[in-house]
Amino acid sequence: MRRSWHVLVVAIVAFASSASGRAQTYPPWSKGENNPASDKGFVFSVSDIDNVPDLHGNPEGAKLVLFIGGNQFFVLPKLIAVFETQHPELRGHIFYETLPPGILAKQMGSHNTVTVGNLTLHVVADVYEAGQRAMLDMTAENRVDEPVSYATNDLMIMVGRSNPKQIRSLRDLANPALRLAMPNSDYEGVAKQIGDSLRKAGEEQLFQTVYKIKVQDGSTYLTQIHHRQTPMRIMKGDSDAGVTWSSEVRFQEKIGNPIAGVAIPPEQNTTATYSAAVVRGAPHLEAARAWVLFLKSPEAQAIYKEFGFGPVK
Repeated sequence: MRRSWHVLVVAIVAFASSASGRAQTYPPWSKGENNPASDKGFVFSVSDIDNVPDLHGNPEGAKLVLFIGGNQFFVLPKLIAVFETQHPELRGHIFYETLPPGILAKQMGSHNTVTVGNLTLHVVADVYEAGQRAMLDMTAENRVDEPVSYATNDLMIMVGRSNPKQIRSLRDLANPALRLAMPNSDYEGVAKQIGDSLRKAGEEQLFQTVYKIKVQDGSTYLTQIHHRQTPMRIMKGDSDAGVTWSSEVRFQEKIGNPIAGVAIPPEQNTTATYSAAVVRGAPHLEAARAWVLFLKSPEAQAIYKEFGFGPVK
């Protein structure tokens, strides 16, 4: 049996190992294919040590910089490839980040600078994409132009393959024996939607149990970047379940990771609408406007549908 590795999950560096002998799977699950830079130079990546899965491309000489809510990381490679065919002058010169919107907003508010480990990066966003709630704050602060809505998503309970704990509903998450990975509202907007759904399923008591009592007793782990941490914790065996966007469950299933989903009934689910806006003072204004317009195009909408997102109604 392969010896288990120590697992460290910090911000955007995440990985997992398997003690059961199955193939080890580490982010970035794209195996480097999400990098839109044309000149990649010497490629050096160590899955469990040097691995930055949510920064994509080369910021130096970028002609378009996108700050996009993290749960869309698996959509961007195909989306950018199609966009570049329409705008060949931008090919190889797009840089994008797929961190939670709250973290991206903090980066923008910190002189457009973020530090990851020993790396400090200064890059100015042209486009900011997030859920409507986060976008309302950015609009009220006059940090972005008028937002454009382009896709929707709903929630699902993420569990291990075959659902070993036999979780059937949101109410089951109150079980003291269940170890949960739940998004932290300080960093991830999805936590607000999850809170809404917990209250629909079990009123305030269920919300308080999952997000207060179980946090205090240690059986709920609060993530900072749930689209990486939740599946990794489940695959490692550190958590039994977590609520995520349904598209993220479908992505994990698609790439063959041992992840499954438990549907949340419509009357308990919460749908989010994603919006994009040109950032005020964007260095690459025309490219930014072209990208936001592209998101509503039939080509982009077909890609979002392919990856499990819904249309704006």
